[in-house]
This record gives sequence, C-alpha cells and structure tokens, in this order.
Amino acid sequence: MGKKYTTILFDLDGTLTDPKEGITRSFQYALEALGIHEPDLENLTKYIGPPLRNSFMDYFSGDQIDKAVEKYRERFVVTGIYENRVYDGILQLLKALKNSGITLALATSKPEFLATRIMEDFKLAEYFDCITGGVDDGVRDTKAGVIREVFNRLTITNNEKDSVIMIGDRKYDIEGAIECGIDSIGVRFGYARENELEEAGATYVVSTVEELSSLLLSE
Repeated sequence: MGKKYTTILFDLDGTLTDPKEGITRSFQYALEALGIHEPDLENLTKYIGPPLRNSFMDYFSGDQIDKAVEKYRERFVVTGIYENRVYDGILQLLKALKNSGITLALATSKPEFLATRIMEDFKLAEYFDCITGGVDDGVRDTKAGVIREVFNRLTITNNEKDSVIMIGDRKYDIEGAIECGIDSIGVRFGYARENELEEAGATYVVSTVEELSSLLLSE
C-alpha cells in the first residue's frame, strides 16, 4: 500500500457483515405496511448502505417517511437484526489488525444502538476502540457526519488525517471519506453496483476479504 494507516474506519453493512436478508425483508415489510407491494427482494438490495430515510425518499415524502422508518425498525429490531452473517475472513483480519496496534473504529449510518447490538452479538465489538452510528439530527445523518464524530471521539486532528482510512462497500462511504479529507478502500464484495466505487473516487478497490487483508497487512 505504501502508506501507513494507524486508524482504520469500517462501515458495517456490506463490509463487515452481509445483512441482505434482514435489511431487504424489513424494507419490504415497511413498504407493504404503507401499501406498496414489492415481491422481489433483489430490487431492494440497493438500499443496503445508504441512510434509511434517504432510501424511503424513493417512495414517500413527509410524515410517510417517518412512518416507513418506524415500520422498518418494528421488524428489524426483533427479527432482521439477526438475519445477518459476518463475512468469512473478517474476524481473522480484525484480530490481526488489532494485534498490530492499529486503532479500529466503526463508522456506520445505522443507528448506534442497533450497530452496537450487532457488533456485540457477532463478537466484533471487542476489536473496536469506537462504535459510531448515525443519528437523524441533520449532522450525523450522512456518512461524513458519522466520520467526523469518529474524529471527535478519537480526538483525531486535521494533521493526523493522513494516517486514517475509511473502508466501505458503497459510494456513500467513499464520498464521506473524501468530504472528510481521508483515504478510502472500496470493497466489491458488498452491494455497490458495477464501477460505483471507482466512480466515487476510492483510493483503493478490492474484490475479496483476502485482497483487503493483503492490502492492510502488507508492510
């Protein structure tokens, strides 16, 4: 890689875990509750990654967006949160990074209380110095806002940004990193469309967890 990163920020959905079933079924449940029938879950995979409210803007406006988010979480908190799995090789990668002294932080648009539950349930939390999620507050409702909150919690200054990198599977992760002035790695094993990560301006792009590990752990 040629550059030494001492702090690594990870996205959650589509990067550490594959949440396809839980997210798409919960999204489908919310649409159905508001009168929209979508039988094909594949049509909903594009909503894995973006902030939830933004996704529902494709269907609703105003108070209906709030209702859709409420219905989504009604199912997700009970059932969808467990329809998930850690990608093969991720636990080994996190352990190796932690053992090498690198600071690890989660930077996800998912609400922090849900992200924390997932990280704890799947035994990922122990490797992370900071778990930061999104908030519908006009500040942390974007990936850039979440990244800035990680900076605050880890007291990362502008002069230290050269040693920080963001890893994610969607353009939102890459664009957020660029907005915050840090490098990024796009992972193709998540839910980006073809060339999405390259077009967004990712510093590096990898196709597998093995490639990601080789990139991060190379001297």
